[in-house]
Amino acid sequence: MVKRLYEEEAYMSEEQKVVVTAGRDILGKLAPEFAKYNDDVLFGEVWSDSTLNLKTRSMITVSTLVASGITDSSLKFHLQNAKKNGVSKKEMAAMITHVAFYAGWPKAWAAFNIIKDIYKD
Repeated sequence: MVKRLYEEEAYMSEEQKVVVTAGRDILGKLAPEFAKYNDDVLFGEVWSDSTLNLKTRSMITVSTLVASGITDSSLKFHLQNAKKNGVSKKEMAAMITHVAFYAGWPKAWAAFNIIKDIYKD
């Protein structure tokens, strides 16, 4: 049995392993090795390592993407997952505010423009 963890692309199996097929679904024919690393290594091994819980991993991932200036669909995907993994609106706002001082104010503004839609409740 597989339990849904993320929208359409990621699941948590009974063994608490994150299962993702987005790499193969989107890039499988163009870059099969990259797709394999994305699905099997990044999500299948790194995200499934029990040393850090999914909430902590989500916070690290979002912080890293924002600090890198990445505001494409991957940031939105990870913001949605952060919310699903238990990162509250208050925690997200505090985290991005903290990142702003180290990574740059414009990067935080760009992230907040996406965050406000995800945490609009």
